Order: sequence, then C-alpha cells, then structure tokens
Amino acid sequence: MSEDRIEDLNVEDRRKRILDMLNKEGKVRVVDLSKLFAISEVTARSDLDILEEGGLLERVHGGAVSTYKSYYSMTFLDRLETNKEEKRKIAVEAASMISDGDTVILGSGTTPLFVVKELKDKKDLIIVTNSISVAHEVGFYKNINVVVLLGGNINQQYQFTYGDDTINQLKRYKADKLILSSDGVSSEFGVTTYHHLETEMNRIMIERVNKAIVVADYSKIGRASFSHIEAVDKIDCLITNHTANKDEIAAFREKGIEIRLV
Repeated sequence: MSEDRIEDLNVEDRRKRILDMLNKEGKVRVVDLSKLFAISEVTARSDLDILEEGGLLERVHGGAVSTYKSYYSMTFLDRLETNKEEKRKIAVEAASMISDGDTVILGSGTTPLFVVKELKDKKDLIIVTNSISVAHEVGFYKNINVVVLLGGNINQQYQFTYGDDTINQLKRYKADKLILSSDGVSSEFGVTTYHHLETEMNRIMIERVNKAIVVADYSKIGRASFSHIEAVDKIDCLITNHTANKDEIAAFREKGIEIRLV
C-alpha cells in the first residue's frame, strides 16, 4: 500500500488509513481528510459516519476523535496481538532497565507481559504483580527468587486482581522499579486507565517504587482514558515508539521525564 497514491485508495483502505491516523493522533478533521485523500468533504463526513456506526470513533464538530472502543472491547488475547511488534520493542527496552537483584512491581496489561518474557536472563529478581498472566508466566522462571501475586477480587476478562485486599497487601512492599502499562498518557490529562478499579492501586504502585517506568505504545500517547491515575510528572520514565505524537513527547521532556523511543 505504501507505493499506492493515497488519492487512489479504495474506500476500505481509505477508512483503514483514517483509523490509523486516529490511532496515532487521537483526532482528525474533515477538511484535512478531504485534502489528503482528494475527496469531497461530503465523502469524508460519510466515511466518519460509517466508522462511528461501527463504534470505532466519535463524531465531533468538524471531524472525529478516537474513542478506542474497539480496543476496550477486545479480549486479553486479542489485545496481545494489537501493536504486537511495537509492544515487543518497548518490552526489550524496559527489560534493559532491570538489574540483577531488583525487586520489580509489574502492573496488569499486555505490555508488562511482554516485558517479563524478556527477563529470563536476569538474576535473583523479586516480582510483585496484580497480573494473573504475569504471575503465571514467571512462576516457572528459575531466575525469579520470589513471585508475589497480590490477592483480592479478580477481573476475569483482563486477568488482574483489585480491591481493598490488593491495595492493603501492596502497601507492605517497597520496590526498585515499576513497570506500569497505561491506556493513555497525556501531557494535559496525565496517566490514565480504562479500568477504574485499578486506579488507586496503580497510584500506590507509583508511590512504592524508586523508579516508575510507564510502558505505552504509540497509540496511547496523547490519549486520555476514563480514569486518572497520576500527573505525568509523577513518573520517572516513559518508554514508547518513535512514531508517537512528537508534540506530546516534547511536552513530556519539558516536564523532566526520561523518554526512551524504540
């Protein structure tokens, strides 16, 4: 498709390209789509209307914004396949920041699961997590001294524990590093999650570590999800992709956050 002229794209490919733009930028304007694809504004509006009917975006005056509903409605296994290569690159970089003998807190989500798969060569690690999938993955690693799966209520769909019991247990621990996934990282709205049940726990995770590392693929950058965890200046490092929103990355750097692009 990269060799095709963008104005020659068929309807299906054009709409896929619009979703790619939304995934990266979070919003599109009708006038820009009209110019980019050499189509009328009426046709651009029609494309957005059709995509909205499918729950893939939300129409606003002059254009559309991404609701990310398609991602939220996915199963955990489907999420593992979404932006898989981007997540894998992030995981390799995150693992490089973990030292032998570290105590590491890992949040739930697919990217932390990719991270633990890269920790097999580390030595004498202690892992604390509320992710059932992470605990299951590292449970058979010989290099992990201790695996602590925080107890509490269970979200069966996305395989994490939550609630007062989970939080009370978490408060007993202090760790070197945190690997935290996020559904949105925005210079204006901070670090956010779709799962409000995890919000308080994620906030405490940030408080209980020496270095808070947020792992988020490019599609999460500049996006604000349902529930606010913390302001971005409360984290120490953000690992994301080279294709992430450049204005947001610049804003994060101005706030003193270490940025690693992969």
